[in-house]
Parts: sequence; structure tokens; C-alpha cells
Amino acid sequence: MVGLKPSQLKALERLGTRRYPSMGGYTVDQARELAAISYGIGRQVGLLIDRKGRPAHIIVGSQKGILIPELDRARLSAGRLRGLRLLHTHLAGEGLNEEDLTDMLFLRLDSVVALTVDGMAQPATLHMAHLLPPGAGDAPYDVLPPQPFDRVEEDFNALAEALEAELAREGERIDAPGKAASGREKAVLVSVATSPKPVQDASLDELAALADTAGLDVAERVVQRVSAINPKFLLGKGKLAEIEIVALRAGASLLVFDGELSPSQIRNLAEVTQLRVIDRTQLILDIFAQHAATRSGKLQVEMAQLKYLQPRLVRQDRAMSRLMGGIGGRGPGETKLEVDRRRIRERIGRIKDELKELRKRRAAARAGRARAGLPVVSLVGYTNAGKSTLLNTLTGSAVLAENRLFATLDPTSRRLRFPSDHEIILTDTVGFIRELPKELKEAFRATLEELEAADLLVAVADASHPEVEGQAAAVADILQEMELGDTPRLFVLNKWDAVSEERRWELRNLFPEAIALSAKTRDGLATLTDAVLSRVRSGPGVRVERTNGIADGVAEEPASGDDTP
Repeated sequence: MVGLKPSQLKALERLGTRRYPSMGGYTVDQARELAAISYGIGRQVGLLIDRKGRPAHIIVGSQKGILIPELDRARLSAGRLRGLRLLHTHLAGEGLNEEDLTDMLFLRLDSVVALTVDGMAQPATLHMAHLLPPGAGDAPYDVLPPQPFDRVEEDFNALAEALEAELAREGERIDAPGKAASGREKAVLVSVATSPKPVQDASLDELAALADTAGLDVAERVVQRVSAINPKFLLGKGKLAEIEIVALRAGASLLVFDGELSPSQIRNLAEVTQLRVIDRTQLILDIFAQHAATRSGKLQVEMAQLKYLQPRLVRQDRAMSRLMGGIGGRGPGETKLEVDRRRIRERIGRIKDELKELRKRRAAARAGRARAGLPVVSLVGYTNAGKSTLLNTLTGSAVLAENRLFATLDPTSRRLRFPSDHEIILTDTVGFIRELPKELKEAFRATLEELEAADLLVAVADASHPEVEGQAAAVADILQEMELGDTPRLFVLNKWDAVSEERRWELRNLFPEAIALSAKTRDGLATLTDAVLSRVRSGPGVRVERTNGIADGVAEEPASGDDTP
């Protein structure tokens, strides 16, 4: 509004007192008033009109365009479209441009209308566009032919409501957008990478499994290979517009990006698409938060979440993002942003102290086992490789084992006794995954310390998984990063019963030293137990009867991960 005369400001204010009809979009007098004001100030003027005909925003732009302000997202929680239509002027006689159509897509406007103004300050022609339902055309929107401004017979509200009904037809409820019939939130998975397509597809498959574990319904998947990552948006505006339409048509309210996004990228993508945006790290953190059951697990997940959140606390006003004080700085005190950051730092400090105490308890338990001369064998491997099932089968335990990623988080130890008067401590640990978030690596240090005390690592891989080779390599890399590369290790191909004969031959060539078994059917377990006994020193134990090649009667030890008071 800078540079406008008081009379021009008053004329603009009067526009906000009008009621604009749904049929035709405006009256002839309203069109002439809008054209005269726009011509008089030499700038485009726009109105965002709700479905009751009331202007929600009056926008004054430049001679060539307007900038729509940030809009309230409340309407999006009650329907698919924004519930607003844009009526604005064009001073050079041009029709709708790419910017107009992009605004309609990204903001989910009911429609967009450009009213051209001639050299006599009179309205001339109306140009209109609206979104299309799925399958209605090649483009996601329809641009109508130009028509005289005073002969418009379109009912704008009826058009918007019909579009919403069409978008909601396939089982989608208009009063619960973003939700599938099962009640799960709908999400669109997005992969933007420079890696080869097979690698990108495999990573996206894993992201889909993570989304399912987190309780999301994957509505669509969007894959984009690029030569270089756009540092601001990851990908171009055209592809972003395509993703917006995919989400709109699928009824999704969430975008999940495969990879870790910077705080600015998340903010930019959310502003452009008007959707919630999360990355792979956030998704994994959410899964850990859902599955943490013990005091230790909950503390570790909370610390990881806080460490992830800390650099993402941002406000637009950087000048007020510090403590004020001293000459010229007294008065404002501590800003809300600084208060949030300080509270996070304090909470992280308290959690670290609690975890330190828990680590001391675990260290004492490990020291006790060492004094008793009991060798420790730790199960490691990619998430969902069947480690917990193997622990249950070997020890007769009932540790939670589900066909989901990260079903168990806390380390669980059980005493396993063999008929040869030997016994060991068998420990199950949290599963690994490619690109494990650094926040989780640090937070779960107490859990992973169980591996440092192990005399033998049993690396378990899912033989039935198409990416078993890559997963095994990822586990080996993580163990190397943890400086556990020199710890004695056995490699196990689990779920052998789910592998075809042809694939078994390939796997034997890939992993010639692997022990093939099925924790579910118990086939091959005797080979594993014999290999374990030959690799560790075992102290005297209690003799029990052997059933199908493994120990049957087993005395359990409390789970070392359960530190709940």
C-alpha cells in the first residue's frame, strides 16, 4: 500500500465491504469499480473471495503481477480446496499467465479470474481457470476461453463444490481430508536423487515400508532423477506443481521426502505446496517414538527428537533471535524462540544425565556377567531381518516380534543353555538401517554399547529380501563405523524357507560362509548353535534336553533394556 493516496486507500477499503455473487462472480458495477481503481493506481488489484461472497484479502501488486500473502490453513482441514477464489485485474490486456495458474495449483484456490482493463479504465474481458478432477484432462486445470466481462454465467460456488465432490468420490470423505478409509493419514512419497534408478527405487521401497510402520497410507509415489539437487526446493517449480496435483487428487495431506532435508528446505517446500512436509529422519524418529516401551527407550527417542528439532526452531525475525540487554537493548527480554531453545538445551542435559545413570546400570550388569565367565553373543542386523524371532526360537522367550521395521528398540538379554553344559548370554539389539539418523546413533549409544561388550556378533540378514546384499553391506559399514569391525562375527541368512531354489543357489555364491536357517521353522538352528559354541568360550552351565538341535529348557534373565523403575 506504499505510495497510495488517502483517497485510493479508501477506495480499496470500500472493495472489502462489497458482497460478490457466486453467479457471474461479480456485478457489472463491481467490475467497473475494480477496473477503475486498478487503472487509477497503475497496479494490479486482487480480491480473494470466500464462498459467502466476502473478500478475505485485498491485494495490491505491481503493474505486472500480485503477490498472494500467506493464507490460513484452516479451510484445508475441512475440505480439499481453499474455499477462496481469486479475482484480479490485468492492465496490459493479457490473459492468465503461468504465475496465476501456479498460484491456483499450490494454494488450491477454487478458481482464478483475470479481468482485463482497457485504456478507458473500463473492464473488457474475463479470463478464467479452475482445477480438474482426476482423469478429466491432460492438464491438472482447465483454462476457459475469454469472454466479455458482462456476460459471465458461471456459478463459482457450484463449480467448486462439484470439483470437491468429484475429488472425494473414491471413498474419500470430504470432512476428513488426508485420511484413508482405514483412518490412516494419506501421504505422497517423493524421491529426488542423482543416483541410478534401481538404487532410487529400492530406497523408495524402504521408505514405503517405513511409512507403513509409522501408520501412514501411501497414496502415491513420485520419483525424480536430477543431475544436481536444487538447494532451495530440491526440484523445480514444475515438478512441485505436479506433486501438488498428485497430492490433491490422492487426498494426501503429507509429503514424505526420501532423504534428510535441511530446515530451510522443509520450510520452503511447506510454503510452496501448502502441505505438511517431513523427511526420512523425521519418519524414523516417529517410528522410534511409537515403539519405545521402556524408560530407557523413551528417553533415548526424546533426546533424538529434541536434537533434530533444535536447529529447526526458526523465526522470520532474526534480529530478535537473541537475548536483549545492555545499552540500547533493554526491554524486550528473552524471545519466545530463545526460550524454546533454552528449554530444549536444558531438557537434553537432563536426559543425558538420566541416560548416564542407565548406562552405569547396564555396565554393572555386563561386569557381573563377565565375572561369571558368561560369553556374550549379540544379534545384529538390518531392521526386520528376524533377530527377535531368532532370539525367541533359541531361548523360548516371548519378546515382541512383528513383520515391521523397528518393532523392537530396547536391548533384550536371555541366558541360553546348551546340553553340553555350556551357557551364553544372547542379546538382541535395535535393528540397523541405511543412513541411520545421526541423532539416533548418538541417542542410542547406550543400546549399542551392548555390542561393544559382545564376544561374538551374529549378523542376521533377511534372505528373502530383494536387497539382502545391500542390507548386509549397510550393516557391515555401520559396524565398521562403530569400531566393531574386529569383533568375531557369524553371518546368518534367515527366512531361508521363503527363498526359491534358484535364489538359494545365487545366495550361496554371494555368501559362501553364511549359515542358512529359518527361525520360524527351526531348520538350520543346530548348525548355528554348533558354530556359536565353537567360536566362544563357555563357562559351566545346567544340562538341559536338546529339542530339534537347540536348547529347550532355558532360564531367562531380565531384559537389560528394561530400566523402568
